[in-house]
This record gives sequence, C-alpha cells and structure tokens, in this order.
Amino acid sequence: MDTTKAELDLADELGYELVRFVRLINRAKSQVAKQGPDGVERAAYAILFTLIHEGPQRTSRLAESLHSEISTISRQSSSLVQHGLVERQADPEDGRACLLAPTAEGHRVFEENRKARNVWLAEVLHDWSEEDRQTLNTLFGRLNSGIEKTSPQLADQPQAKGASA
Repeated sequence: MDTTKAELDLADELGYELVRFVRLINRAKSQVAKQGPDGVERAAYAILFTLIHEGPQRTSRLAESLHSEISTISRQSSSLVQHGLVERQADPEDGRACLLAPTAEGHRVFEENRKARNVWLAEVLHDWSEEDRQTLNTLFGRLNSGIEKTSPQLADQPQAKGASA
C-alpha cells in the first residue's frame, strides 16, 4: 500500500495523541491505589475482565491474550482465587488441566469497578455534546477493530533518524 505524505502526517498526529492518551491513562491508573479496596492487585483486574468477557480460560491462554508471563498470570489469578473472585474448574476437554472462571462475587466486584470507571469517564466527557460522545465511541471502536486486525510491521521498515514512539 502506498501511503501519501498527508496520510503519514495525520498518522503522526494520531500517534502523538495515542502516546499522550496511554500516558494519561497510566497516570490515572497510578493515582488509584495499587490495590483495590478488596485487597486485589489492580493489575489482576485484567484477568477478571478477560474471564468475564471471553469466558473461562486456561492460564496459558490468559497469558497469551494479556501479553504477560504465565508466572505473572498464575500469581495474579491465585490472588483472585483467594479473594473469591475467580475459581478453578476442571477443563472439560482435558481433565488434567483447569480453567479459571469468574465467580458471582467476581462479577459483582467487576461491576462495581466498571461503574466507578464509567462515572469518571462521564465526568471527563460531561461538557461534550451527545453527538461528539457518540462519534468518539464510534471512531474509537473502528480504531480498535483496525488495530486488532492489522499487525504493526515496524521491524520490516527502516526507522527514520530521530523517530520515536
């Protein structure tokens, strides 16, 4: 695909805003306690989110899905199990293996956290028009879908001098 200079310039602006967005989200996450009120490490909520949205999974699949080490997923999932948010179930395809699945309490805690996130996002967007909020959701969804189906090929392309993420 041949890309025009104008397309590359717009992509550069988007890249800048995406890096800025990720930094701001990371800052917001760091301002929230490293552990939630229930004593669970905040990073472990990604496991709970995945299990709720994608269903019960093996630790190895979670590690792949979350781009994390199996040891990290094992530690975090053990904490979720200890707190009653996740349970281990026999894998119906292989009785020697187990699947991790959210419990009713896991669903409740997930919804509590989701509501808090939604209140914060509503505050962020409170002075936006309804049309702008709808447009943001539509475009963000399209962007995410495009990212999901298009792998970056940065290793195949020469880097420009002074280029940064």
